Amino acid sequence: MRHRPVLARLVRAALVPLLAAVGVLAVAGPAQAATLGQVTGFGSNPGNLTMYAYRPDNLPNNAPAVVLLHGCAQNANGYFGNSGWRKYADQWGFALIVPEQKSANNSTSCFNWFEPGDTARGQGEALSIKQMVEHARTTFGTAANRVYVSGLSAGGAMAATMLATYPDTFAAGSIVAGIPYRCATSMLNAFSCMNPGVDRSPAQWGDLVRQAYPGYSGARPKVAIWHGTADYTVGTANATESRDQWTNVLGVSQTPTGTTSLPGGTTLETYGADQVRLYRVAGMGHGTPVDPGSGAEQCGTAAAYFLDTICSAYRDALFFGLGAGGDPGDPGDPGDPGEDPVCVTASNYAHVQAGRAYQSGGYAYALGSGVRMGLYNVFASTTLRQTGPAHWVIGC
Repeated sequence: MRHRPVLARLVRAALVPLLAAVGVLAVAGPAQAATLGQVTGFGSNPGNLTMYAYRPDNLPNNAPAVVLLHGCAQNANGYFGNSGWRKYADQWGFALIVPEQKSANNSTSCFNWFEPGDTARGQGEALSIKQMVEHARTTFGTAANRVYVSGLSAGGAMAATMLATYPDTFAAGSIVAGIPYRCATSMLNAFSCMNPGVDRSPAQWGDLVRQAYPGYSGARPKVAIWHGTADYTVGTANATESRDQWTNVLGVSQTPTGTTSLPGGTTLETYGADQVRLYRVAGMGHGTPVDPGSGAEQCGTAAAYFLDTICSAYRDALFFGLGAGGDPGDPGDPGDPGEDPVCVTASNYAHVQAGRAYQSGGYAYALGSGVRMGLYNVFASTTLRQTGPAHWVIGC
């Protein structure tokens, strides 16, 4: 067991009302034999974490895997049961790896995203999570090149840690109500990172990620960022600062190439060639966005810190490329009748790159309707509305 100063434990106790709530009992899932189960003996486990895993029935060899990281005072079972990820793991055939923090490490069961020894490559909690991924690959037969991570709040900050320290392991990730990597390096400055947030330049944020794995020159994971506009626990400035960090790391502009209106009062900003996404959920507080129901785009259970707005697991699974027949470059589909239409404003170049349009003879044309949009370049901008599968028209 790792011993921490008494003062730090007392300060951590103040985080209970700040960084997520007690995990809620999972609702019953589909009638299957597969269950979330504890896994032991997965490695040296220097971070002293507990590993849980979910393998859907008849999971094929070389299937993808998604790591889910809970918030403070939550647990693996509660996050697994309420976040909505199980639905798509069953439907599209991928494994879930769900690390769990222990109160021995942190009195409120937060992942220690502010401790340098837990957020460095090859150390602490970050290494424990990496060992869980390796154990799943060697024992369950999951794919080495299709591993993803998503987390809420402290888990979102730890998801950023995994993307920064192990870019050679994770192909993409999702940071929900989280904080940029290495914003804090102690408990004391963690509070200012949480709220109101810390303002740094994109290059300064990017350097913190690059320093996490010096000399790394391989591909970097793409990143989705989620934040409620009424989040008073983790300040909304963190969404913009996280955007700045990951666009800089991926070498793309901080100016969005497209803006999309989605259900649940959600605005999606895409950056570069859809390498970074920023979802802003209007009026949503601190939590994971869910949308209970049986629709294809609906998932999860509404509860404390699981907020009924939009199914983030569905959007992230498509972004990760996990959806059967889904287009990870397409931010959505028209959904059910009466649902807010999917509208995207972007340069004609970005529309073509995202598959909403095609180009011919130097001009861009809306996919499906064939309406000419104007010159195919980054300067001409058009608003497109989706009216059916692979069918877009001008205007919204």
